[in-house]
Amino acid sequence: MGFFADLKMYSRFALSLPGFLRKTVSLDEARAIIERGLARREASFLRLVERGVFGYRESPYLPLLKLAGCEMGDIETLVRSEGLEGTLRALREAGVYISFEEFKGRKPVERNGQIISLGPHAFDNPFLGPHYTAETGGSTGAGTRVETDLAHLAAQSHHIMITRAMHEVLDVPTAIWRGVLPDGSGINNLLRSAHIGRVPDRWFTPVRYGDVKPSLKYRLATQGTVRLGRLCGVPLPWPEHVGIDRADLIARWAVEMVRERGACLIIAPVSRALRVAVRAREESLDMTGATFMIAGEPPTPAKVREIMRSGARYFTTYGLAESGRIGMGCRNPVSTNDLHLMKDAFAIIQHPRKVPGWDIEVGAFNVTSLLPSAPKLMLNVEVDDYGIRERRACGCALEALGFDEHLREIHSFRKLTGEGVTLVGSEIVHILEAVLPARFGGTALDYQLMEEEDEQGFTKLSLIVSPSVRLDDEEAVIRVVLDAMSKESVGADSARSILSQARSLRVRRMEPVLTARGKLMPLYLSRRPAPTEQ
Repeated sequence: MGFFADLKMYSRFALSLPGFLRKTVSLDEARAIIERGLARREASFLRLVERGVFGYRESPYLPLLKLAGCEMGDIETLVRSEGLEGTLRALREAGVYISFEEFKGRKPVERNGQIISLGPHAFDNPFLGPHYTAETGGSTGAGTRVETDLAHLAAQSHHIMITRAMHEVLDVPTAIWRGVLPDGSGINNLLRSAHIGRVPDRWFTPVRYGDVKPSLKYRLATQGTVRLGRLCGVPLPWPEHVGIDRADLIARWAVEMVRERGACLIIAPVSRALRVAVRAREESLDMTGATFMIAGEPPTPAKVREIMRSGARYFTTYGLAESGRIGMGCRNPVSTNDLHLMKDAFAIIQHPRKVPGWDIEVGAFNVTSLLPSAPKLMLNVEVDDYGIRERRACGCALEALGFDEHLREIHSFRKLTGEGVTLVGSEIVHILEAVLPARFGGTALDYQLMEEEDEQGFTKLSLIVSPSVRLDDEEAVIRVVLDAMSKESVGADSARSILSQARSLRVRRMEPVLTARGKLMPLYLSRRPAPTEQ
C-alpha cells in the first residue's frame, strides 16, 4: 500500500474512531445482536456468497465454483436441503476450498490440472473500508497483511462481552500484555474492550520500539489511536514496556487490583500468563481473584496447572488474525482448551488432512466466515489447526444463548508456537537450511527446530544441531538465528525480540529427528498429532 493509500486509510480511521468509541454496546444489546446473527446464519452465508463471490469478478472462489459446475442457484438449493454445514461439505468434496498454503500465497491454487494464480491480496474483503493494518504474528513466511475495519472489531466485541460477563470479569480492572503495531493483538484487544465500555486500565507491551524496526506509520498509528481516544474523552492507556523477564510487575499489579477492587482480568498469550503465575509464586504473591483471558498457543495441562497453582483462574479464546475470535472459553470445560464456536460469525467443517511427515490424518479445520466485516473472505479455508468438534450440553450461558457447538483439544499440525509468537514457513526454513550451514558448516540435514515443554510447562524451541557439526560456541548459533530473524521481516523481527527476552531458544546436540516416514522436517513438533473426532 502506497503513501496516499495509507493516508486515505488512516484519515478514515481518524474520522470513524470517535463514533466507534462513543457508541458503546450494552449487555442486552450484545445478546440481541448475537441472537439475530444466529437466526440469520444461513441467510448471512448466502448473502456473502452472492455478493462477495458471484458479485465480485476477481473472487478467487469463482474459478473453483466454475470447475465444480456450481452456480448461485445450486448453492441456495443445497442450503435449503442440506443446511449450511452440509453445503460446505458438498462444496469441499467438489474442490471448492482453499488450502493453508494457497491462502497464505505460498503456492498457486491447482484443481483438476488447472492452475489458478492469485495475487497477495486475493482474499481481502473488497467491500471493506479498512481503518488500519497489521501483520500476522511471528514469522509466517513473508507475513500476511491484515486490514482491519472497526465494524469487525465491534462485531467481535459482542462475543467478548458475553463471555467476560459469564466468567464474572466484565466490570473488573483489566490489563493487556500484548504487542503494538504491526502486531495487531494489542490494539485489537484495546478497541474491542473500549467498544463495550470497559476501557483497559493498563496496556503492557513486551516489545520496545528500540528493539524492533517497525515503519513510521505503525508507530504513528499506535500513538494516534491513544491520543484521539483521549481527545474524545475515552481514557485509552498508553502502551508501557514490560519485558518478558519482568512478569513480576504484572503480578504485582494484579495483586494490588484484587486488594483494591476484589478482582482483575489480564489479557495475555498463554506463555505470558504462565510467566506471571510462576513469578507470583516465586514472590509469594497470592493471585486469587485474578483471571487470565488467554490465547495464542495451546493451553496444555502443564501450563494450566502452573497458572492455577498461583490462585488465578483462566479462560481461553481461539481465533485467527485473518478472521478474529472463532471460539470463546466454556464456563464448564471438560478439558484445558474447551471453547464454544461463535456460530453467528463462523462455520467450521473438518476434512482429513495428511500430516506432513507422519502416516496419520487429522481432521483439519476448514473455516468459513459469515460476517460481512471479516478482513478476509473465507470459504472452506483450511487452516493448519485440528481438534475435536462436537455438540455437548455444558449448562453455561454461551450454550443457553445458542452456541451449542464445542471446539476442544485444538493444536496445529505444522507450526511451532510459544511466548505468543508463531514460527512457520519460509523465513525460518531459510535460516535453518542456508544461513546456519553457511556460517557453521554442515548441510540442511544437520539443523532442525523442535518444540518442547520444560518441567514448568514453558514452551522451549530447541535448535537441534548434529554432533557432526563442530561448534566452539553454542550461544553463537542462537545469536546468528536471532540476528537473521531481525533481517527477514517486521513480523520475524518482533518474534525475535520476544524469543530473545524469554530465552526460549536453546541448543541441543543430537541428530535431527526423522519422521515415521524417514523425512527430516525443519520444524518439528515433539508432540505427535493424534487423529480427532469429526
